[in-house]
Amino acid sequence: MLNDEKPLNFIEEIIEDDLHNGKHGGRVLTRFPPEPNGYLHIGHAKSICLNFGLAERYQGKTNLRFDDTNPVTEDTAYVESIKKDIQWLGFQWAQELYTSDYFETLYNFAVDLIKKDLAYVDDSTAEEIAAAKGTPTEPGVPTPYRDRSIEENLQLFQEMREGKYRDGEKVLRAKIDLANPNMHLRDPLLYRIKHAHHHRTGDAWCIYPMYDFAHGQSDSIEQITHSICTLEFIPHRPLYDWCINKLEIFPSKQYEFARLNLSYTVMSKRKLLQLVNEKYVESWDDPRMPTISGLRRRGYTPASIRNFCDRIGVQKRENMIDVSLLEFCIREDLNHSAWRRMAVLDPIKMVITNYPNDHVEELIGENNPEVEGGEGTRVIPFSKELWIERDDFMEEPPKKFFRLGPGLSVRLKHAYIVTCNDFVKDENGKVIEIYCTYAPNSKSGEDTSGLKVKGTIHWVSVEHAKEAEVRLYDRLFNDENPAAAEDFKQSINPNSLTIIEKAYIEPDLMEATPKKGYQFIRLGYFTLDSKSTTDNLVFNRTVTLKDSWAKEVKKG
Repeated sequence: MLNDEKPLNFIEEIIEDDLHNGKHGGRVLTRFPPEPNGYLHIGHAKSICLNFGLAERYQGKTNLRFDDTNPVTEDTAYVESIKKDIQWLGFQWAQELYTSDYFETLYNFAVDLIKKDLAYVDDSTAEEIAAAKGTPTEPGVPTPYRDRSIEENLQLFQEMREGKYRDGEKVLRAKIDLANPNMHLRDPLLYRIKHAHHHRTGDAWCIYPMYDFAHGQSDSIEQITHSICTLEFIPHRPLYDWCINKLEIFPSKQYEFARLNLSYTVMSKRKLLQLVNEKYVESWDDPRMPTISGLRRRGYTPASIRNFCDRIGVQKRENMIDVSLLEFCIREDLNHSAWRRMAVLDPIKMVITNYPNDHVEELIGENNPEVEGGEGTRVIPFSKELWIERDDFMEEPPKKFFRLGPGLSVRLKHAYIVTCNDFVKDENGKVIEIYCTYAPNSKSGEDTSGLKVKGTIHWVSVEHAKEAEVRLYDRLFNDENPAAAEDFKQSINPNSLTIIEKAYIEPDLMEATPKKGYQFIRLGYFTLDSKSTTDNLVFNRTVTLKDSWAKEVKKG
Protein backbone atom coordinates (compact mmCIF):
# COMPACT_ATOMS: atom_id res chain seq x y z
CA MET A 1 0.00 0.00 0.00
CA LEU A 2 1.05 3.59 -0.48
CA ASN A 3 2.38 5.30 2.61
CA ASP A 4 3.24 8.72 1.19
CA GLU A 5 0.97 11.74 1.41
CA LYS A 6 0.49 12.22 -2.33
CA PRO A 7 -3.16 11.64 -3.31
CA LEU A 8 -3.85 8.42 -5.14
CA ASN A 9 -4.69 8.61 -8.83
CA PHE A 10 -7.77 6.74 -10.01
CA ILE A 11 -5.80 3.67 -11.14
CA GLU A 12 -4.05 3.45 -7.78
CA GLU A 13 -7.46 3.63 -6.11
CA ILE A 14 -8.62 0.68 -8.24
CA ILE A 15 -5.52 -1.33 -7.34
CA GLU A 16 -5.84 -0.47 -3.66
CA ASP A 17 -9.45 -1.67 -3.72
CA ASP A 18 -8.51 -4.87 -5.57
CA LEU A 19 -5.76 -5.64 -3.07
CA HIS A 20 -8.08 -4.92 -0.15
CA ASN A 21 -10.63 -7.39 -1.55
CA GLY A 22 -8.03 -10.03 -2.35
CA LYS A 23 -8.70 -9.89 -6.08
CA HIS A 24 -6.22 -11.82 -8.25
CA GLY A 25 -4.76 -13.29 -5.07
CA GLY A 26 -3.20 -9.96 -4.15
CA ARG A 27 -1.13 -9.91 -7.34
CA VAL A 28 -0.37 -6.87 -9.47
CA LEU A 29 0.85 -7.67 -12.97
CA THR A 30 0.89 -4.94 -15.62
CA ARG A 31 2.26 -4.95 -19.15
CA PHE A 32 3.75 -2.50 -21.62
CA PRO A 33 2.73 -3.64 -25.14
CA PRO A 34 4.46 -1.52 -27.83
CA GLU A 35 4.20 -2.32 -31.51
CA PRO A 36 7.75 -2.59 -32.92
CA ASN A 37 7.04 -0.29 -35.87
CA GLY A 38 8.94 2.81 -34.74
CA TYR A 39 10.85 4.42 -31.91
CA LEU A 40 9.30 5.19 -28.55
CA HIS A 41 8.50 8.83 -27.77
CA ILE A 42 7.79 10.89 -24.66
CA GLY A 43 4.14 9.76 -24.73
CA HIS A 44 5.28 6.16 -24.41
CA ALA A 45 7.51 7.25 -21.53
CA LYS A 46 4.37 8.26 -19.62
CA SER A 47 2.89 4.79 -20.19
CA ILE A 48 6.18 3.10 -19.26
CA CYS A 49 6.49 5.07 -16.04
CA LEU A 50 2.86 4.35 -15.19
CA ASN A 51 2.91 0.60 -15.84
CA PHE A 52 6.32 -0.10 -14.35
CA GLY A 53 5.81 2.44 -11.57
CA LEU A 54 2.53 0.87 -10.42
CA ALA A 55 4.10 -2.58 -10.37
CA GLU A 56 7.05 -1.33 -8.33
CA ARG A 57 4.80 0.53 -5.92
CA TYR A 58 2.68 -2.52 -5.19
CA GLN A 59 5.46 -5.14 -5.23
CA GLY A 60 4.21 -6.45 -8.56
CA LYS A 61 5.75 -7.08 -11.96
CA THR A 62 5.50 -5.76 -15.52
CA ASN A 63 5.77 -7.75 -18.72
CA LEU A 64 7.20 -6.29 -21.90
CA ARG A 65 5.07 -7.65 -24.71
CA PHE A 66 5.72 -6.69 -28.30
CA ASP A 67 2.47 -6.43 -30.25
CA ASP A 68 3.98 -7.86 -33.42
CA THR A 69 0.82 -8.68 -35.38
CA ASN A 70 1.58 -6.56 -38.47
CA PRO A 71 4.62 -8.01 -40.29
CA VAL A 72 4.59 -5.26 -42.93
CA THR A 73 5.70 -2.44 -40.60
CA GLU A 74 7.66 -4.23 -37.89
CA ASP A 75 11.38 -4.79 -37.52
CA THR A 76 13.84 -6.24 -35.00
CA ALA A 77 15.73 -2.91 -34.99
CA TYR A 78 12.67 -1.32 -33.41
CA VAL A 79 12.50 -4.14 -30.88
CA GLU A 80 16.08 -3.47 -29.76
CA SER A 81 15.56 0.31 -29.59
CA ILE A 82 12.44 -0.16 -27.42
CA LYS A 83 14.27 -2.42 -24.98
CA LYS A 84 17.15 0.05 -24.77
CA ASP A 85 14.79 2.96 -24.06
CA ILE A 86 12.94 1.15 -21.27
CA GLN A 87 16.15 0.11 -19.54
CA TRP A 88 17.62 3.59 -19.96
CA LEU A 89 14.57 5.00 -18.16
CA GLY A 90 15.49 2.73 -15.26
CA PHE A 91 13.01 -0.11 -15.57
CA GLN A 92 13.33 -3.86 -16.09
CA TRP A 93 10.56 -6.16 -17.24
CA ALA A 94 9.69 -9.48 -15.67
CA GLN A 95 9.28 -11.30 -18.99
CA GLU A 96 10.07 -10.35 -22.58
CA LEU A 97 7.14 -11.64 -24.61
CA TYR A 98 5.70 -11.31 -28.10
CA THR A 99 2.14 -11.58 -29.33
CA SER A 100 3.63 -13.87 -31.97
CA ASP A 101 4.42 -16.26 -29.09
CA TYR A 102 0.67 -16.80 -28.89
CA PHE A 103 -0.20 -17.15 -32.58
CA GLU A 104 -1.15 -20.82 -32.22
CA THR A 105 -3.15 -20.15 -29.05
CA LEU A 106 -4.91 -17.17 -30.61
CA TYR A 107 -5.73 -19.24 -33.68
CA ASN A 108 -7.30 -21.89 -31.45
CA PHE A 109 -9.26 -19.17 -29.62
CA ALA A 110 -10.66 -18.09 -32.99
CA VAL A 111 -11.55 -21.69 -33.83
CA ASP A 112 -13.34 -21.91 -30.47
CA LEU A 113 -15.44 -18.85 -31.35
CA ILE A 114 -16.31 -20.38 -34.73
CA LYS A 115 -17.39 -23.61 -33.03
CA LYS A 116 -19.67 -21.54 -30.76
CA ASP A 117 -21.13 -19.87 -33.87
CA LEU A 118 -19.63 -16.56 -32.67
CA ALA A 119 -17.32 -15.98 -35.65
CA TYR A 120 -17.55 -16.40 -39.40
CA VAL A 121 -15.46 -16.05 -42.56
CA ASP A 122 -16.52 -13.12 -44.75
CA ASP A 123 -15.59 -12.81 -48.42
CA SER A 124 -16.71 -9.16 -48.66
CA THR A 125 -14.27 -6.43 -49.59
CA ALA A 126 -13.18 -3.88 -47.02
CA GLU A 127 -15.44 -1.32 -48.69
CA GLU A 128 -18.43 -3.66 -48.64
CA ILE A 129 -17.89 -4.48 -44.96
CA ALA A 130 -17.62 -0.79 -44.06
CA ALA A 131 -20.83 0.03 -45.97
CA ALA A 132 -22.73 -2.83 -44.37
CA LYS A 133 -21.81 -1.72 -40.85
CA GLY A 134 -24.25 1.18 -41.05
CA THR A 135 -23.76 4.47 -39.24
CA PRO A 136 -23.87 5.52 -35.58
CA THR A 137 -27.57 6.25 -36.07
CA GLU A 138 -28.45 3.41 -38.47
CA PRO A 139 -27.94 -0.32 -37.83
CA GLY A 140 -25.76 -2.42 -40.04
CA VAL A 141 -26.96 -5.16 -42.33
CA PRO A 142 -25.57 -8.70 -42.59
CA THR A 143 -23.36 -9.59 -45.51
CA PRO A 144 -24.30 -12.73 -47.52
CA TYR A 145 -21.68 -14.72 -45.59
CA ARG A 146 -22.87 -14.13 -42.02
CA ASP A 147 -25.00 -17.28 -41.93
CA ARG A 148 -22.39 -19.73 -43.14
CA SER A 149 -22.43 -23.00 -41.25
CA ILE A 150 -19.94 -23.72 -38.47
CA GLU A 151 -18.43 -26.51 -40.57
CA GLU A 152 -17.93 -24.25 -43.61
CA ASN A 153 -16.37 -21.51 -41.48
CA LEU A 154 -13.97 -23.97 -39.86
CA GLN A 155 -12.94 -25.25 -43.28
CA LEU A 156 -12.48 -21.77 -44.77
CA PHE A 157 -10.53 -20.52 -41.75
CA GLN A 158 -8.23 -23.54 -41.99
CA GLU A 159 -7.72 -22.79 -45.69
CA MET A 160 -6.96 -19.15 -44.87
CA ARG A 161 -4.20 -20.38 -42.59
CA GLU A 162 -2.88 -22.72 -45.30
CA GLY A 163 -2.44 -19.79 -47.68
CA LYS A 164 -5.10 -20.67 -50.25
CA TYR A 165 -6.39 -17.12 -50.51
CA ARG A 166 -4.92 -13.75 -51.48
CA ASP A 167 -4.53 -10.77 -49.18
CA GLY A 168 -7.93 -9.22 -48.53
CA GLU A 169 -9.83 -12.08 -50.16
CA LYS A 170 -11.33 -13.23 -46.86
CA VAL A 171 -11.44 -12.13 -43.22
CA LEU A 172 -12.66 -13.67 -40.00
CA ARG A 173 -15.28 -11.60 -38.17
CA ALA A 174 -16.90 -11.93 -34.77
CA LYS A 175 -20.66 -12.48 -34.84
CA ILE A 176 -21.99 -10.03 -32.26
CA ASP A 177 -24.64 -7.40 -33.02
CA LEU A 178 -24.99 -5.34 -36.21
CA ALA A 179 -27.38 -2.94 -34.47
CA ASN A 180 -25.17 -2.25 -31.45
CA PRO A 181 -24.69 1.50 -30.87
CA ASN A 182 -20.98 0.78 -30.37
CA MET A 183 -19.64 0.43 -33.91
CA HIS A 184 -16.76 -1.70 -32.59
CA LEU A 185 -19.25 -4.45 -31.73
CA ARG A 186 -20.79 -4.64 -35.18
CA ASP A 187 -19.12 -7.88 -36.19
CA PRO A 188 -15.53 -6.64 -35.90
CA LEU A 189 -12.64 -8.22 -37.79
CA LEU A 190 -10.65 -10.81 -35.86
CA TYR A 191 -8.19 -12.06 -38.53
CA ARG A 192 -6.92 -10.84 -41.90
CA ILE A 193 -4.71 -12.41 -44.56
CA LYS A 194 -1.21 -10.95 -45.01
CA HIS A 195 1.34 -12.81 -47.09
CA ALA A 196 4.36 -11.08 -45.57
CA HIS A 197 7.55 -12.22 -43.89
CA HIS A 198 7.35 -11.82 -40.10
CA HIS A 199 10.46 -10.69 -38.21
CA ARG A 200 10.15 -13.63 -35.77
CA THR A 201 7.90 -16.31 -37.26
CA GLY A 202 9.20 -15.96 -40.79
CA ASP A 203 6.70 -17.38 -43.32
CA ALA A 204 4.98 -19.76 -40.90
CA TRP A 205 1.82 -17.65 -40.87
CA CYS A 206 -0.10 -15.77 -43.53
CA ILE A 207 -3.05 -14.83 -41.31
CA TYR A 208 -2.63 -12.42 -38.44
CA PRO A 209 -4.94 -11.46 -35.58
CA MET A 210 -6.28 -7.92 -35.39
CA TYR A 211 -5.12 -5.86 -32.42
CA ASP A 212 -8.55 -5.88 -30.78
CA PHE A 213 -8.54 -9.67 -30.80
CA ALA A 214 -4.91 -10.23 -29.85
CA HIS A 215 -4.82 -7.59 -27.11
CA GLY A 216 -7.28 -8.97 -24.55
CA GLN A 217 -6.44 -12.60 -25.17
CA SER A 218 -2.70 -11.94 -24.76
CA ASP A 219 -3.46 -10.14 -21.50
CA SER A 220 -5.49 -13.14 -20.39
CA ILE A 221 -2.82 -15.68 -21.39
CA GLU A 222 -0.32 -13.77 -19.23
CA GLN A 223 -2.93 -13.25 -16.48
CA ILE A 224 -2.44 -9.50 -16.50
CA THR A 225 -4.36 -8.01 -13.57
CA HIS A 226 -4.52 -4.39 -14.74
CA SER A 227 -4.34 -3.70 -18.47
CA ILE A 228 -3.79 0.03 -18.79
CA CYS A 229 -4.57 1.75 -22.11
CA THR A 230 -5.15 5.27 -23.33
CA LEU A 231 -8.59 6.85 -23.65
CA GLU A 232 -9.09 6.07 -27.34
CA PHE A 233 -9.50 2.41 -26.33
CA ILE A 234 -12.63 3.05 -24.25
CA PRO A 235 -14.93 2.08 -27.17
CA HIS A 236 -12.81 -1.06 -27.67
CA ARG A 237 -13.24 -2.25 -24.07
CA PRO A 238 -16.64 -3.97 -24.65
CA LEU A 239 -15.03 -6.14 -27.35
CA TYR A 240 -12.10 -6.84 -25.03
CA ASP A 241 -14.58 -8.04 -22.39
CA TRP A 242 -16.79 -9.89 -24.91
CA CYS A 243 -13.91 -12.02 -26.22
CA ILE A 244 -12.68 -12.92 -22.73
CA ASN A 245 -16.21 -13.71 -21.60
CA LYS A 246 -17.11 -15.89 -24.59
CA LEU A 247 -13.80 -17.74 -24.48
CA GLU A 248 -14.15 -18.22 -20.71
CA ILE A 249 -10.51 -17.39 -20.04
CA PHE A 250 -8.72 -15.42 -17.32
CA PRO A 251 -10.65 -12.15 -16.81
CA SER A 252 -8.06 -9.47 -17.37
CA LYS A 253 -9.50 -5.95 -17.07
CA GLN A 254 -8.76 -2.88 -19.15
CA TYR A 255 -8.49 0.62 -17.63
CA GLU A 256 -7.97 3.84 -19.58
CA PHE A 257 -6.06 7.04 -18.87
CA ALA A 258 -5.41 10.20 -20.87
CA ARG A 259 -2.42 9.98 -23.15
CA LEU A 260 0.19 12.72 -23.21
CA ASN A 261 -0.44 15.70 -25.46
CA LEU A 262 2.58 18.00 -25.44
CA SER A 263 2.61 21.52 -26.83
CA TYR A 264 4.81 22.34 -29.85
CA THR A 265 5.12 18.59 -30.49
CA VAL A 266 3.68 15.85 -32.68
CA MET A 267 3.67 12.29 -31.38
CA SER A 268 1.98 10.36 -34.13
CA LYS A 269 4.39 7.64 -35.28
CA ARG A 270 3.18 8.20 -38.82
CA LYS A 271 4.02 11.90 -38.68
CA LEU A 272 7.35 11.29 -36.98
CA LEU A 273 8.24 8.77 -39.68
CA GLN A 274 7.28 11.39 -42.26
CA LEU A 275 9.71 13.86 -40.68
CA VAL A 276 12.48 11.27 -40.92
CA ASN A 277 11.71 10.05 -44.44
CA GLU A 278 11.32 13.57 -45.86
CA LYS A 279 14.59 14.72 -44.24
CA TYR A 280 13.10 17.40 -42.01
CA VAL A 281 15.19 15.80 -39.27
CA GLU A 282 18.35 13.71 -39.40
CA SER A 283 16.93 10.50 -37.96
CA TRP A 284 14.63 9.04 -35.31
CA ASP A 285 17.16 10.10 -32.67
CA ASP A 286 17.52 13.66 -33.97
CA PRO A 287 17.71 15.79 -30.77
CA ARG A 288 14.67 17.80 -31.94
CA MET A 289 12.49 14.69 -32.03
CA PRO A 290 10.24 13.81 -29.05
CA THR A 291 11.53 10.23 -29.21
CA ILE A 292 13.20 8.87 -26.09
CA SER A 293 16.34 8.26 -28.15
CA GLY A 294 16.22 11.85 -29.41
CA LEU A 295 15.78 13.22 -25.89
CA ARG A 296 18.65 11.03 -24.69
CA ARG A 297 20.94 12.28 -27.46
CA ARG A 298 19.96 15.84 -26.65
CA GLY A 299 21.03 15.37 -23.05
CA TYR A 300 17.81 14.64 -21.19
CA THR A 301 18.27 12.35 -18.21
CA PRO A 302 16.10 9.40 -17.15
CA ALA A 303 15.43 11.15 -13.83
CA SER A 304 14.13 14.28 -15.58
CA ILE A 305 11.70 12.30 -17.74
CA ARG A 306 10.46 10.21 -14.81
CA ASN A 307 10.01 13.40 -12.79
CA PHE A 308 8.07 14.97 -15.66
CA CYS A 309 5.77 11.95 -15.93
CA ASP A 310 5.21 12.03 -12.17
CA ARG A 311 4.38 15.74 -12.22
CA ILE A 312 1.79 15.52 -14.99
CA GLY A 313 0.03 12.69 -13.18
CA VAL A 314 -2.68 10.36 -14.47
CA GLN A 315 -5.97 11.82 -15.66
CA LYS A 316 -9.21 10.63 -17.22
CA ARG A 317 -9.51 13.65 -19.52
CA GLU A 318 -7.34 14.76 -22.42
CA ASN A 319 -5.43 18.00 -21.91
CA MET A 320 -2.42 19.78 -23.36
CA ILE A 321 0.76 19.77 -21.26
CA ASP A 322 3.11 22.71 -21.83
CA VAL A 323 6.49 21.52 -23.07
CA SER A 324 8.08 24.11 -20.77
CA LEU A 325 7.31 21.74 -17.87
CA LEU A 326 9.50 19.09 -19.50
CA GLU A 327 12.22 21.71 -19.98
CA PHE A 328 11.85 22.78 -16.35
CA CYS A 329 12.38 19.18 -15.22
CA ILE A 330 15.64 18.81 -17.14
CA ARG A 331 16.90 22.20 -15.94
CA GLU A 332 16.13 21.22 -12.36
CA ASP A 333 18.01 17.95 -12.74
CA LEU A 334 21.00 19.33 -14.61
CA ASN A 335 21.37 22.25 -12.21
CA HIS A 336 22.35 19.69 -9.57
CA SER A 337 24.21 17.22 -11.77
CA ALA A 338 25.85 19.11 -14.64
CA TRP A 339 29.51 20.09 -14.35
CA ARG A 340 30.29 23.75 -15.04
CA ARG A 341 32.57 24.57 -17.91
CA MET A 342 33.35 27.61 -20.05
CA ALA A 343 32.84 27.83 -23.81
CA VAL A 344 32.77 30.77 -26.22
CA LEU A 345 30.40 30.40 -29.15
CA ASP A 346 30.81 33.75 -30.91
CA PRO A 347 34.39 34.76 -30.11
CA ILE A 348 36.16 38.08 -29.99
CA LYS A 349 39.75 38.29 -28.77
CA MET A 350 40.67 40.09 -25.56
CA VAL A 351 44.30 41.05 -24.94
CA ILE A 352 45.26 41.89 -21.33
CA THR A 353 48.00 44.39 -22.07
CA ASN A 354 49.57 44.46 -18.60
CA TYR A 355 49.57 40.69 -18.11
CA PRO A 356 53.05 39.07 -18.39
CA ASN A 357 53.89 37.68 -21.80
CA ASP A 358 54.07 33.87 -22.01
CA HIS A 359 52.82 33.54 -18.43
CA VAL A 360 50.14 30.90 -17.73
CA GLU A 361 48.25 30.55 -14.48
CA GLU A 362 46.38 27.44 -13.45
CA LEU A 363 43.14 28.59 -11.90
CA ILE A 364 40.84 26.21 -10.04
CA GLY A 365 37.13 25.88 -10.67
CA GLU A 366 34.56 23.69 -8.94
CA ASN A 367 32.80 21.14 -11.10
CA ASN A 368 29.42 21.81 -9.51
CA PRO A 369 28.95 24.57 -6.94
CA GLU A 370 25.33 23.44 -6.39
CA VAL A 371 26.57 20.29 -4.67
CA GLU A 372 28.30 20.22 -1.32
CA GLY A 373 31.98 19.64 -1.97
CA GLY A 374 31.60 20.80 -5.57
CA GLU A 375 32.10 17.26 -6.98
CA GLY A 376 35.79 18.00 -7.31
CA THR A 377 37.62 20.68 -9.27
CA ARG A 378 39.37 21.17 -12.59
CA VAL A 379 42.31 23.29 -13.71
CA ILE A 380 41.53 26.27 -15.95
CA PRO A 381 44.53 27.77 -17.81
CA PHE A 382 44.65 31.58 -17.87
CA SER A 383 46.89 33.68 -20.11
CA LYS A 384 47.37 37.09 -21.70
CA GLU A 385 45.00 36.47 -24.62
CA LEU A 386 41.46 35.26 -24.09
CA TRP A 387 38.37 34.51 -26.15
CA ILE A 388 35.20 36.16 -24.87
CA GLU A 389 31.65 36.33 -26.27
CA ARG A 390 31.06 39.08 -28.81
CA ASP A 391 27.84 39.97 -26.97
CA ASP A 392 29.90 40.82 -23.88
CA PHE A 393 31.38 43.87 -25.60
CA MET A 394 29.68 46.98 -26.95
CA GLU A 395 31.41 49.87 -28.66
CA GLU A 396 28.80 52.29 -27.36
CA PRO A 397 27.18 50.56 -24.37
CA PRO A 398 23.88 51.82 -22.90
CA LYS A 399 23.74 53.08 -19.33
CA LYS A 400 22.92 49.76 -17.62
CA PHE A 401 25.23 47.55 -19.67
CA PHE A 402 27.28 45.72 -17.04
CA ARG A 403 29.75 44.03 -19.35
CA LEU A 404 32.64 45.40 -21.40
CA GLY A 405 32.91 48.63 -23.32
CA PRO A 406 35.33 51.53 -23.35
CA GLY A 407 36.09 52.35 -19.71
CA LEU A 408 33.90 49.56 -18.33
CA SER A 409 35.07 46.83 -15.96
CA VAL A 410 33.95 43.24 -15.33
CA ARG A 411 35.16 40.22 -13.48
CA LEU A 412 36.43 37.29 -15.50
CA LYS A 413 34.91 34.11 -14.03
CA HIS A 414 37.37 32.43 -11.60
CA ALA A 415 39.97 35.11 -12.47
CA TYR A 416 40.54 38.85 -12.31
CA ILE A 417 38.76 42.15 -12.76
CA VAL A 418 39.60 43.73 -16.11
CA THR A 419 38.92 47.17 -17.57
CA CYS A 420 38.48 47.84 -21.29
CA ASN A 421 40.79 50.56 -22.63
CA ASP A 422 40.67 50.23 -26.42
CA PHE A 423 39.59 48.11 -29.38
CA VAL A 424 40.33 47.68 -33.08
CA LYS A 425 38.13 46.97 -36.10
CA ASP A 426 38.70 45.27 -39.40
CA GLU A 427 38.17 46.92 -42.80
CA ASN A 428 34.44 46.21 -42.57
CA GLY A 429 34.05 48.01 -39.27
CA LYS A 430 33.71 44.82 -37.22
CA VAL A 431 35.44 44.80 -33.82
CA ILE A 432 38.05 42.07 -33.90
CA GLU A 433 40.10 42.70 -30.77
CA ILE A 434 39.72 44.54 -27.47
CA TYR A 435 42.45 45.66 -25.11
CA CYS A 436 42.11 45.54 -21.36
CA THR A 437 44.18 45.89 -18.23
CA TYR A 438 43.76 43.71 -15.18
CA ALA A 439 44.06 44.37 -11.45
CA PRO A 440 46.67 41.86 -10.20
CA ASN A 441 45.27 41.90 -6.64
CA SER A 442 41.67 41.16 -7.76
CA LYS A 443 41.99 37.41 -8.21
CA SER A 444 38.81 35.48 -7.32
CA GLY A 445 38.99 34.16 -3.76
CA GLU A 446 41.99 36.36 -2.99
CA ASP A 447 40.65 39.80 -3.97
CA THR A 448 42.14 42.70 -1.98
CA SER A 449 41.65 45.34 -4.67
CA GLY A 450 38.54 46.92 -3.20
CA LEU A 451 37.13 47.21 -6.75
CA LYS A 452 33.41 46.66 -7.23
CA VAL A 453 31.90 45.44 -10.50
CA LYS A 454 28.38 44.35 -11.36
CA GLY A 455 29.16 41.93 -14.17
CA THR A 456 30.96 38.60 -14.53
CA ILE A 457 31.73 37.09 -17.94
CA HIS A 458 33.18 33.78 -19.08
CA TRP A 459 36.24 33.27 -21.26
CA VAL A 460 38.67 30.70 -22.67
CA SER A 461 42.43 31.07 -22.98
CA VAL A 462 43.38 31.50 -26.65
CA GLU A 463 46.54 29.46 -26.28
CA HIS A 464 44.77 26.54 -24.61
CA ALA A 465 41.34 26.64 -26.23
CA LYS A 466 40.08 23.59 -28.09
CA GLU A 467 37.72 23.73 -31.03
CA ALA A 468 34.30 22.09 -31.13
CA GLU A 469 31.10 22.16 -33.15
CA VAL A 470 28.12 23.31 -31.12
CA ARG A 471 24.52 22.65 -32.11
CA LEU A 472 21.84 24.89 -30.68
CA TYR A 473 18.50 23.10 -30.75
CA ASP A 474 15.15 24.77 -30.38
CA ARG A 475 11.55 23.62 -30.64
CA LEU A 476 10.82 21.86 -33.91
CA PHE A 477 7.45 23.58 -34.36
CA ASN A 478 6.30 27.17 -34.01
CA ASP A 479 2.65 26.20 -33.59
CA GLU A 480 1.52 25.23 -30.09
CA ASN A 481 -0.60 22.41 -31.50
CA PRO A 482 0.94 21.41 -34.85
CA ALA A 483 -0.93 18.09 -34.94
CA ALA A 484 -4.22 19.98 -35.34
CA ALA A 485 -3.08 21.77 -38.51
CA GLU A 486 -4.12 20.58 -41.95
CA ASP A 487 -0.44 20.14 -42.77
CA PHE A 488 1.62 19.91 -39.61
CA LYS A 489 4.83 20.47 -41.58
CA GLN A 490 3.80 24.05 -42.34
CA SER A 491 4.56 25.02 -38.73
CA ILE A 492 8.10 23.58 -38.67
CA ASN A 493 10.46 26.08 -37.06
CA PRO A 494 13.14 27.01 -39.64
CA ASN A 495 15.43 28.01 -36.78
CA SER A 496 15.13 24.77 -34.82
CA LEU A 497 18.82 24.05 -35.39
CA THR A 498 21.75 26.47 -35.47
CA ILE A 499 25.18 24.97 -36.06
CA ILE A 500 28.26 26.78 -34.79
CA GLU A 501 31.08 25.12 -36.65
CA LYS A 502 33.92 26.51 -34.54
CA ALA A 503 33.40 27.32 -30.90
CA TYR A 504 36.17 27.50 -28.32
CA ILE A 505 35.99 25.31 -25.21
CA GLU A 506 38.00 24.68 -22.09
CA PRO A 507 40.66 22.01 -22.68
CA ASP A 508 39.07 19.91 -19.93
CA LEU A 509 36.07 19.34 -22.21
CA MET A 510 38.24 17.15 -24.42
CA GLU A 511 37.53 14.48 -21.79
CA ALA A 512 33.74 14.93 -22.05
CA THR A 513 31.63 11.80 -22.44
CA PRO A 514 28.16 11.31 -23.94
CA LYS A 515 25.23 11.25 -21.48
CA LYS A 516 27.13 13.55 -19.10
CA GLY A 517 25.58 16.98 -18.67
CA TYR A 518 27.63 20.18 -18.74
CA GLN A 519 26.54 23.70 -18.03
CA PHE A 520 28.35 26.04 -20.37
CA ILE A 521 28.40 28.99 -17.99
CA ARG A 522 25.85 31.63 -18.98
CA LEU A 523 24.97 29.76 -22.20
CA GLY A 524 22.88 26.72 -21.27
CA TYR A 525 23.14 23.00 -20.63
CA PHE A 526 25.01 20.87 -23.15
CA THR A 527 26.05 17.30 -23.73
CA LEU A 528 28.54 15.61 -26.02
CA ASP A 529 26.72 14.21 -29.03
CA SER A 530 26.66 10.41 -29.12
CA LYS A 531 28.00 10.52 -32.70
CA SER A 532 30.85 12.89 -31.84
CA THR A 533 34.44 11.80 -32.51
CA THR A 534 37.76 12.75 -30.95
CA ASP A 535 38.66 14.52 -34.19
CA ASN A 536 35.38 16.40 -34.35
CA LEU A 537 33.84 17.16 -30.98
CA VAL A 538 30.14 18.01 -31.21
CA PHE A 539 28.12 19.39 -28.31
CA ASN A 540 24.32 19.55 -28.31
CA ARG A 541 22.44 22.15 -26.33
CA THR A 542 19.97 20.32 -24.14
CA VAL A 543 18.12 23.39 -22.92
CA THR A 544 18.74 27.06 -22.26
CA LEU A 545 19.38 28.28 -18.72
CA LYS A 546 16.00 30.02 -18.67
CA ASP A 547 12.75 29.66 -20.58
CA SER A 548 13.47 31.96 -23.50
CA TRP A 549 10.12 31.10 -25.12
CA ALA A 550 8.23 32.58 -22.17
CA LYS A 551 9.94 35.90 -22.89
CA GLU A 552 8.94 35.71 -26.55
CA VAL A 553 5.29 35.10 -25.60
CA LYS A 554 5.34 38.14 -23.33
CA LYS A 555 6.82 40.26 -26.11
CA GLY A 556 4.11 39.13 -28.49
